[in-house]
Amino acid sequence: MTDIQAGSPERFGYSWERFSELTPEQEKQFGIWTSPMAPDDWRDLRFLDAGCGAGRNSYWPMTYGAASGVAMDLDDRSLAAARANLDRFPKVEVIRGDIYQIPFEDDFDIAFSIGVVHHLDDPAAAIAQMTKAVKPGGTVLVWLYGHENLEFYVTVLAPLRRALFSRLPLPVVRWIAWVPTLLLWLLLRVGFRPIQYLKLLVTFPFRHLHHIVFDQMLPRTSRHYRRSEAEDLLKQAGLTDVACHWVNECSWTVIGTKPPR
Repeated sequence: MTDIQAGSPERFGYSWERFSELTPEQEKQFGIWTSPMAPDDWRDLRFLDAGCGAGRNSYWPMTYGAASGVAMDLDDRSLAAARANLDRFPKVEVIRGDIYQIPFEDDFDIAFSIGVVHHLDDPAAAIAQMTKAVKPGGTVLVWLYGHENLEFYVTVLAPLRRALFSRLPLPVVRWIAWVPTLLLWLLLRVGFRPIQYLKLLVTFPFRHLHHIVFDQMLPRTSRHYRRSEAEDLLKQAGLTDVACHWVNECSWTVIGTKPPR
């Protein structure tokens, strides 16, 4: 499998090695990304975190009372960060695993993937594997970049990322990222906040903004979904009761149910 098919895990591993700390801002983001579920809804659930990064999205469900989970990723640096963050939860297994070949079937109450599927070459195959992994009647949840309100980014900035930043050495990209981070910070401070996402970002510290900007610059593949496309991604996997939730006026959280046998 190529790096692009796998979602460029080595590039995100570099990022998670440097931005692995847990913060209140990250918990706030997790709550927004998983908005169809309240904290109490995680209680007693067994979950799969497909593409866990530094493990932060597995950490919060365990603090809400989840029973157990599996946090899965490909890059060794991401896995090391996840193991460190999840060390206090022995019922979370951190494993090296491929989202295209999930080694579980009918096992989890919920399989979720936050910020991963839109970086994959074959997102439908990943959703099919997540669907296989949950129990009949279980839930699949993914958070995806939206197309609506991001037309300028999709048509102008994304081609620049593909042509330049996705090919540069990661330390170089990380240092270049300081420039747009500073520009973003200044724009937010002078009141440029036309959508809800920017109103959220103004509450974040500068280091968190740098991480967000850097993550936008480093992937080789990045898709932006219209609402109908996001819904179809789960429906094509055979999931039912598919619901699409508008997140921060620029992204989608899509949730569906695996039919009973």
